[in-house]
Amino acid sequence: MNIRRRLGISPTRQAQLVRVMQLILAAIVALAVLSGEVGIVTNAGIALLVTFLPALLERRYTLTMDAGIVLWITTAMFLHAIGTVPLPFFDFSSAYSSLWWYDHVTHALSSSLVAGVAYATTRALEEHTEYISMPPAFTFVYLLLFIVAFGVVWELLEFLIAESAAAFGTAQVLTQYGLEDTMLDLFYDIVGGVLVAIFATAHLTDISDQLAARLDARQAR
Repeated sequence: MNIRRRLGISPTRQAQLVRVMQLILAAIVALAVLSGEVGIVTNAGIALLVTFLPALLERRYTLTMDAGIVLWITTAMFLHAIGTVPLPFFDFSSAYSSLWWYDHVTHALSSSLVAGVAYATTRALEEHTEYISMPPAFTFVYLLLFIVAFGVVWELLEFLIAESAAAFGTAQVLTQYGLEDTMLDLFYDIVGGVLVAIFATAHLTDISDQLAARLDARQAR
């Protein structure tokens, strides 16, 4: 995703933004640990770990991601984590609770990541083997169906975690806000999937090609 060309942000600046968000996430985790906020520790901790995934993949598997893609991943994780933190300008409630649109934005961003992984993996398999062939129209529908299925599983997970927390009196890591909220979440999941289906060819092809090359190399051994 060449954000530099579209928004005028250089790769160096993108990398700096990623580091700033990682430092903020690390600070949130540390403060949440000290204050015993289990839900914030879990959400921010997982988000922080995910932001290091591109560097881990590059180090272990030589899978290089464009700086803009790393920024995309980090931004999605950062917004989700920061949304769970009580902030003074929201009267010490979270952005998820105070801003009606915040949950929709984070769902669209998160679902776009899931759709991006699905696209890159599927296209790599298509390049790797002759037994898989997916025309563009079919790929578009496939991504939408995949993200809807993933979204349904995620909503069920949110419900189970919320109900379990209520039953056992433990901290809620994920929160379920009702049926209307669930339907809106699924709608914005689809929005994220549509964006990836439209722009994936231009921005994720390089990752797919690298994955396909690794599969070819592994098969040749």
